[in-house]
Amino acid sequence: MEALELARWQFGITTVYHFMLVPLTIGLSTLVAILQTTWVVTGKEKWLRLTKFFGKLLLINFALGVATGIVQEFQFGMNWSEYSRFVGDVFGAPLAMEALAAFFLESTFLGLWIFGWDRLPKKVHLATVWAFSIGSILSAYFILAANSWMQHPVGAIYNPETGRAEMTDIMAVLTNSTTLVAFPHVIATAFLVAGTFMGGIGVWWMVKASRAKQVEDAQMYRSAARIGAYVMMIAGVALLITGDLQAKLMFEQQPIKMAAAEGLIETAQPAGLSLLSIGNPAGDDPDSVRHIIEVPGLLSFMATGDWNAEVLGVNDLQTIYAERYGATTPDGEAIEYRPNLLVTYWSFRLMIGLAVFSAALALSILWFTRKKRTYDKTWFKTLALVSLPMPFLAASFGWIFTEMGRQPFVVAPNPTGNDQIMLMTMFGYSTSVSAGEVILSMSTFTIVYTVLGVFWYRLQKRYASEGAPVIAAPSDDEDNDTTKPMSFAY
Repeated sequence: MEALELARWQFGITTVYHFMLVPLTIGLSTLVAILQTTWVVTGKEKWLRLTKFFGKLLLINFALGVATGIVQEFQFGMNWSEYSRFVGDVFGAPLAMEALAAFFLESTFLGLWIFGWDRLPKKVHLATVWAFSIGSILSAYFILAANSWMQHPVGAIYNPETGRAEMTDIMAVLTNSTTLVAFPHVIATAFLVAGTFMGGIGVWWMVKASRAKQVEDAQMYRSAARIGAYVMMIAGVALLITGDLQAKLMFEQQPIKMAAAEGLIETAQPAGLSLLSIGNPAGDDPDSVRHIIEVPGLLSFMATGDWNAEVLGVNDLQTIYAERYGATTPDGEAIEYRPNLLVTYWSFRLMIGLAVFSAALALSILWFTRKKRTYDKTWFKTLALVSLPMPFLAASFGWIFTEMGRQPFVVAPNPTGNDQIMLMTMFGYSTSVSAGEVILSMSTFTIVYTVLGVFWYRLQKRYASEGAPVIAAPSDDEDNDTTKPMSFAY
């Protein structure tokens, strides 16, 4: 394999690994803040126990997320220096905002929350966890603003003298239409992940406590499970709405990506939504793809809102792209604008299909725990455990679809605006980095990440298996010892 292909594999491996952790931090930080708020308002000990319990799991996830996220930025200057040179003037601004405004907000107030349990007044301490939650959401916004610019460049011009994109309007970059649609979709995904996490663990413990006749604990975990279920249901509806908006926008901005996602080889009017296709969609024989099961007209509606609209297929779009952006490379090789159909088609379906497990878990929780009931059947624990990893995987397949579907561009042209700003992946990697060097770094990262993943899993499993701690509530604000130093509460 050449250095370019290896560099793509390395960035894909490290990015998917990192993003497995991100949505849980974003969603769970808000849920922990809600748990602590409920404790402060009601004074009931069960809410404090749940706050400490899920707070500990949040900290483990956040720590590993920070460690794996740092690697991403180093890769921009190493394997992808040509990309960084091209986009640095634009890309650097939202990344700097993320570091200065969001990450520092997260880390500062997370530290106060961890160490300030017996030192800060209740309401001040509560404010720290909310500040941490807001910081994590802000961080997601700035990162998505940077990524959305790669999907749909705005607020910049191309300077032919320097061969770089130069920013002209920071507000246009931050209010990119792609960002405004992608942000709520990603946040909804984060809450689906966190809701499934809290609901699944809550169900597991509710069943265990019910079978052990621990009525008080069973009710406590029932509360956690139901909160998770409500969050899953709300997030699921939000995902459907924002996903539809995102698909319609993507048909305008990157039509070949969405045509590939549906296995639409030839232009159709109306176009049906493929539920199952056969053939060889790996990219070398797209014409062999045949739709076995499809919903008539649904793809036309998803693309335009019109059930009878024409939708261009990947073959016609390949011709259009070749005419607009060039048919061959400087070396005379034909440029393939059609993304890998196998990856885009199935990652799109796995993104949606795996979320069904969360829906099944949420509906089961709401039904079997209605009217303050607890449930003790072991099959419920099995459903909870099976459902736990599914939204993580669904989120990862969503990003694989988003990034792989943009190929061969690393910065996709803007067909509705200035399409001079574009960069193909083949021109974005560092030509001074050899294949051997990439193999060495990729192997090192893969080994290190595997070790970290084992530690993450074992720590999460260990502390989730311990259950909510039995603790006494801190003393009232006026009784706190203000001379007592902050201490690590976990």
